[in-house]
Amino acid sequence: MRKALRWLLALTVLIGTLSTAGAATAAQPEATATGDIKDRLLAIPGVSLIEEKPYTGYRFFVLNFTQPVDHRNPSAGTFQQRITVLHKDVSRPTVFYTGGYNVSTTPSRREPTQIVDGNQVSMEYRFFTPSRPAPADWSKLDIWQAASDQHRIFEALKGIYSQNWISTGGSKGGMTATYYERFYPRDMDGVVAYVAPNDVVNKEDSAYDRFFATVGTKECRDRLNAVQREALVRREPLEKKYEAYAAENGLTFDTIGGLDRAYEAVVLDYVWGFWQYSLLADCDTIPADAAHASDDEIWTSIDTISGFSAYADQGLATYTPYYYQAGTQLGAPTIQFPHVEKQYIRYGYQPPRNFVPRDIPMTFQPWAMRDVDSWVRHHAHHMLFVYGQNDPWGAEQFRLGKGARDSYVFTAPGANHGARVAGLVDTEKTLATAKILQWAGLSSTVVSEAKPLAKFDAKLDRRMPERGLRR
Repeated sequence: MRKALRWLLALTVLIGTLSTAGAATAAQPEATATGDIKDRLLAIPGVSLIEEKPYTGYRFFVLNFTQPVDHRNPSAGTFQQRITVLHKDVSRPTVFYTGGYNVSTTPSRREPTQIVDGNQVSMEYRFFTPSRPAPADWSKLDIWQAASDQHRIFEALKGIYSQNWISTGGSKGGMTATYYERFYPRDMDGVVAYVAPNDVVNKEDSAYDRFFATVGTKECRDRLNAVQREALVRREPLEKKYEAYAAENGLTFDTIGGLDRAYEAVVLDYVWGFWQYSLLADCDTIPADAAHASDDEIWTSIDTISGFSAYADQGLATYTPYYYQAGTQLGAPTIQFPHVEKQYIRYGYQPPRNFVPRDIPMTFQPWAMRDVDSWVRHHAHHMLFVYGQNDPWGAEQFRLGKGARDSYVFTAPGANHGARVAGLVDTEKTLATAKILQWAGLSSTVVSEAKPLAKFDAKLDRRMPERGLRR
């Protein structure tokens, strides 16, 4: 971790050497350059309009973009991939965002977009419906194909949005932004990857066990562990409650192999889910005396944090592309439960294979993450990684080696899976904000102030945790 003096020195140097490109104040939206922005977007080959939604100060478009199913063999068929464009002004920088899952069709603005007061292009990850080829050849769902999707979108839009581009994303989206940079390092001018796990060796997960042994306070850990254990001890009565819940909600469990497997998977997610989405202050909501809590209290606590529908067929279906990737390239954690006696755990942390329909073949590629990790260590340039101190996914994170240039890894104190630049300690927040502004090509005056250019908008900038990876 760099010393504060070095951060401030680096900031002083970059301020003195930047060009004067960019504006010092937030720009107003611009509708014409060489025509209306909608007409310009729709003039791009392969782009079609789904809908335009109004938002004050912006134009917001939901679009389809024609992509090859296989970028190595473009003649083998195409599919329609959803993207959105939050248009501010063609003279502003552009942020390229993906969450790694479905794209939201509601106008929203990610933190780097607010910081640079720019445009935002958002991409739905391939194979998340409706951006799924038909028929679906799952072998074409990999990190290179997805990076190539982004590359083609960037090439198509760069002619309109000609200023600097920064890619960003959180959780699986942070991973996606990193993989995009690895395969197409000349596209973006900077990368801001939030809470991005880096599972280099899939079978070595002791970092997660060390994390859970020390995270938060002992009192909070003990509360969570006790509720989790009690839910397994009371398996029989709580599974009867689960059967009634499933019948009432029309849930089935064919993919995972039965209600019993689904029940244990939900319960074993409980402690992880708390730290991923909650804060230390939320420990007061956890039953303090699990052994004497009612069945309803145990059920409600587990359901609130883990969600009993998560491993039903209906809950898994949306995330099939994620579990497929976890089981073929991304990797997935396996953790231990030293506070629970062995007789209460029947299946343990189940692998991604159990969450994907059996008619979809899966073979794990251990070299995929090793390649990305090595590239980041030795070639990272203009990359910023932001993690949350209390987020389990940060137990295995990206690290920088001697070959990395002008790149940083910061951790927000006490933060969960929703960690942001705004939550960093002041010296790191100042440096990170300045770097984002610098990479966006803005003026030295703007960079020296190191503050977001756009005012906070309660609707556009809601600070929600990134859609979390489910292990």
